[in-house]
Amino acid sequence: MPSAAVSYQVRVQDLHAHLFHVTLTIAKPAAGQTVSLPVWIPGSYLVREFSKCLQGLQARQGTKAVALTQLDKCSWQVQCTAHKPLELSYEVYAFDNSVRTAWLDVSRGFFNGTSLFLRVHGQETAPHLLEILEEPSRPHWQLATSLPPHKTHTNGFGSYLASNYDELVDSPVEMGEFWSGSFVACGVPHRFVVAGAPASFDGTRLLADTQAICEAEIRFWHGDTTVKGIKNVSASRKQDVRNQPFFFKNYLFMLNAVDDGYGGLEHRNSTALICTRKDLPRLSNPALGQPSTRAQNAKPRQPEGYNTLLGLISHEYFHTWNVKQLRPCEFAQYDYTQENYTQLLWFFEGFTSYYDDLLLRRTGLIDDSAYLKLLAKTINQVLQTPGRTVQSVAQASFDAWVKYYRQDENTPNATVSYYTKGSLVALCLDLTLRQEGKTTLDAVMRALWARCQGGPMQEADLTAVLQALSGRSFAKEIAQWVHGTTDLPLQPLLARQGVTVLEEPAQIAQQLGVRVAESSGIHIKTVLRGGAAEQAGFAAGDEWLGVTVGKGKSASHWRLSKLDDLLLYGGTASKIGALVARDKRLLTLALTLPKSITTWRLTVRDSSMVSQWLSAS
Repeated sequence: MPSAAVSYQVRVQDLHAHLFHVTLTIAKPAAGQTVSLPVWIPGSYLVREFSKCLQGLQARQGTKAVALTQLDKCSWQVQCTAHKPLELSYEVYAFDNSVRTAWLDVSRGFFNGTSLFLRVHGQETAPHLLEILEEPSRPHWQLATSLPPHKTHTNGFGSYLASNYDELVDSPVEMGEFWSGSFVACGVPHRFVVAGAPASFDGTRLLADTQAICEAEIRFWHGDTTVKGIKNVSASRKQDVRNQPFFFKNYLFMLNAVDDGYGGLEHRNSTALICTRKDLPRLSNPALGQPSTRAQNAKPRQPEGYNTLLGLISHEYFHTWNVKQLRPCEFAQYDYTQENYTQLLWFFEGFTSYYDDLLLRRTGLIDDSAYLKLLAKTINQVLQTPGRTVQSVAQASFDAWVKYYRQDENTPNATVSYYTKGSLVALCLDLTLRQEGKTTLDAVMRALWARCQGGPMQEADLTAVLQALSGRSFAKEIAQWVHGTTDLPLQPLLARQGVTVLEEPAQIAQQLGVRVAESSGIHIKTVLRGGAAEQAGFAAGDEWLGVTVGKGKSASHWRLSKLDDLLLYGGTASKIGALVARDKRLLTLALTLPKSITTWRLTVRDSSMVSQWLSAS
């Protein structure tokens, strides 16, 4: 292995036991060198205790074993002498099939550096060399990572060089027999690898749509660019991007297609994604009754979930600017040993959530109707969350570590999602700015990038840019919308933008104020604050068995198998008896059915006004 100040070698220890083997070599350790494994991964705000999967840690200097002392849950001190090469070896159990940790089985390997690589205290800023060995039993495996290659083979295995520890652990690795494709967006090479894709997968369609997203987002931030760095910028945007070199030379998408899953995690020039296999774009197959698209000169109809996948791709790619570069000042330097608190996740996650679907619309991947449907879904999610009146979205950002990422049956009653409400704050700001006629949120985002030089920012930076571009203070709106708990002025802002808000009867679960699971019977997961179910005495964990309709001899008793059965058996009754099982006891609860619970649907009233917003650049 080539020499470096800090070097790691990773190999498969045991596919069936799901074990990676890691050898860490420190060329010039300190006396009593300290090492530690991160407890969290940036972008996922929960202490996950990655050290629980580390085992068999040993240390040697030359041929001599060196003692280790564990200092806490994730740190060790090596009783070594200074400046003599130190080697540590250990195994990592990898069986979490998510984007956050590590996975290894007979068909695929994946890891984030925060799960595998001990941090060498005092040498974090030195270059870090990573060597990944081929697994002899898997000669057809390939490897993909966004790290700069040092000495690699055609299949990707070999050595990579990171400029520091942060870059090392911010560059996940995918290995296996995956599909691979590439494209160039605004002069920047992009690669897309997909693990677990079925034979129906249309890789060409995925590449084309992803390329459209990437080009739209690069131009959103920088105007017309080339890989050599912000050249040919339109005159209106030169001020925004002056002296800002293009900060990534390549980009890698890693998608794991599974039977049931969804999520993504952003990195500096890559992203790890997971999606349900059935949501991938599909090829036409005339043998199965699907007509040839060549004959129709049109793209085949894709699964409804494909738009969700494109939204995820758009979201994580937008994070390349908004959280990985432009980021909370509290994240200027990560502390991997504990929680890193910020009140700004409503901006970094929420505003990214606003733009992910909006940019799909601007690229033409969805139309106005589809966009407004997605927006209505977000609005309804927030309006159906009682916690929005309990906790501000800034507080929710700070409490992500203990509330959003530790959800339980009371979470909707105690907090609000900084993703969904944050996106609606962005919507309200954008529509307000557009209607006042001096600027847009697009211009605010680019000016904020220029002000902070694509680096750490504070809320004060946003308010300063808003005032500079709009000509007035937005302190009142930020206080109410971000730091307050009153509902956002969504309906009047949408109406003035040519969108009609229609209120329609809500689904039965929303009317009752419950969230349920119906896999085998009706199981109450959440009872929403102030709803009919809470007033009747329902509790999370109850199994709803049946209902009694009417009284006395005319009463009828019905077994429920799904919640919609209530509409069948309840008829026009305003009150029913609900039979539930709780801790093996049968209880009858008096349930009064509500009359006026509604949900929003958005439609276009003035297409020219809507187009000025949704088709803007």
